[in-house]
Amino acid sequence: MDLAAAKALVTGGGTGIGKATAKALVGRGARVVIAGRRGDVLRKTAQEIGAIPVTADVTSEADVTRLVATVIRELGDYNVLVNNAGAGVFAPLLSVTAADMRRIWEINVLGATLVARESARHFVARRTGAIVNVSSTSSQRPGPGSSAYASSKFALSGLTEVWRSELRKENIRVMQVNPSEVLTPFGEAAGRPPRTSDSPRKLHAEDIGQVIAGLLALDDRVLVTSTTIWATNPES
Repeated sequence: MDLAAAKALVTGGGTGIGKATAKALVGRGARVVIAGRRGDVLRKTAQEIGAIPVTADVTSEADVTRLVATVIRELGDYNVLVNNAGAGVFAPLLSVTAADMRRIWEINVLGATLVARESARHFVARRTGAIVNVSSTSSQRPGPGSSAYASSKFALSGLTEVWRSELRKENIRVMQVNPSEVLTPFGEAAGRPPRTSDSPRKLHAEDIGQVIAGLLALDDRVLVTSTTIWATNPES
């Protein structure tokens, strides 16, 4: 795909991996809409990187329908979805709550599905497009305390396989990236202790953004089904 011709939506685009991915795509000439629930954060990021902000909650079917229609209207077309919106909560099994499980699954699984469905309807009509699902190494090597988060990412991996099998014949690439720990606000938002420094040896959001942009920039005949990103020698 020629990224200069890309018209992309990045969910969860106000911070972290979403912001870095949107910035990488804009830097290669793409036009990009970033979406999320916090309008103030979105507007600040959009002004900084040259994107278009649209406030939306991916767990709301009405919001998602409006979001995709807005992307098509604002960009004049639409051919790339980066399904990045996500949340986490970490607790041992004995402390897991039904409310936490529902919230994480609604965002990470239902939300991803709703945005992919509305996007795919447009892509199928155009017989072109790409979907990148941002998963996690938790979908491969889950750790203690990750019942809600890891299970949602295992589900997203399954959905990626399903969507690829359905959409491949329509010339739509469905890909997944699995970052290991990345220095973003995600951990703190999930209830983990805040980090005091940015280690040069751990993954940064920009690393993942560049990987996603690189996958999309491959010729459309090339389908990389899944990519896992680890730090070479991270500090403990």
